[in-house]
Amino acid sequence: MIGLSDYLLVGAILFAISVAGIVINRKNVITLLMCIELMLLSININFIAFSRYLNDIQGQVFVFFILTVAAAEAAIGLAILVALFRNRATIDVEELDQLKG
Repeated sequence: MIGLSDYLLVGAILFAISVAGIVINRKNVITLLMCIELMLLSININFIAFSRYLNDIQGQVFVFFILTVAAAEAAIGLAILVALFRNRATIDVEELDQLKG
């Protein structure tokens, strides 16, 4: 049987991979957004594991709210990236550091 520590280990590994992806890759905005989504999913694994372990549904309900916010964040983030790419013809983070109104 799979125990709580196994789920927490998988969540920690996914979280570490996403942090490493953010630290290593600072040039591509799409990869940064994917790492943030992976980070949120690793946190969701921990919420579900503790919810199952404690026989409490609150963790699972909280996961639905996190997934809703993550979906909205991804949609808005990609829309902003499309608008930036149309205006500047690049999505390189180093070239997007100056915002002009």
